[in-house]
Amino acid sequence: MRIAVAGGTGVVGSHVVDAVRADGHDPVVLSRGTGVDLTTGAGLDAALDGVDAVIDTANISTLSADAAIRFFQTATGNLVAAAGRAGVRHLLLLSIVGIDRMPHDYYAGKLAQERVVEVAAVPWTILRATQFHEFAGQLFDRARLGPLHLAPRARVQPVAARDVGAHLAVLATGAPQGRAADLAGPREEALDEMVQAYARRTGHRGWIPSVSLPGAQMKAMRAGLALPGGDAVLTTQTFADWLRDVN
Repeated sequence: MRIAVAGGTGVVGSHVVDAVRADGHDPVVLSRGTGVDLTTGAGLDAALDGVDAVIDTANISTLSADAAIRFFQTATGNLVAAAGRAGVRHLLLLSIVGIDRMPHDYYAGKLAQERVVEVAAVPWTILRATQFHEFAGQLFDRARLGPLHLAPRARVQPVAARDVGAHLAVLATGAPQGRAADLAGPREEALDEMVQAYARRTGHRGWIPSVSLPGAQMKAMRAGLALPGGDAVLTTQTFADWLRDVN
């Protein structure tokens, strides 16, 4: 089975590619490095020739709702159209738990992306996952006030990107489900404590204060709106387990 992975060099996409290959299937990476530009559609038709399923993990780094909406509507719109022309049998989108409860900033773009898929002619599945364990490292790098690192407060139930990738690879080989059951890690964590633990693990010894960042999205996450429901599929790797493998 040939499975194309949009964003196949990213945090999750690279794990999807590894899982697809480990399961005995043929991964096709859709990225600028392989001659595919989702924002223009260049290279898509050739790349999807003979492809059975497409997994969309493409991403953009932005906190702007407008920028996120433009990117996801354009990129996923181009991917959906090309998948239809190629006769792809299954389109699978990775999304985020709780975005309909927190339609702000970047999450507004993900919600718009889901709507593109939901009206697609190609049979589809949307998998919402919680924040990744890797999110702690991303925030350690990005949440700063001058030289001071900050640890944003929020309630999360993080999942390993590797486990998300493996789950997506399995779903892609099955029948389209519409909205699949959400995917989450095994237990709730405090995001600020995750950031502080990541910093200590990677050798940072400075003070990292816990802060309540402004904005509707972060307020919603502090209220627990990013947590999964009781019917979510739970993985087994805890954040502490994941952190032990961080160099």
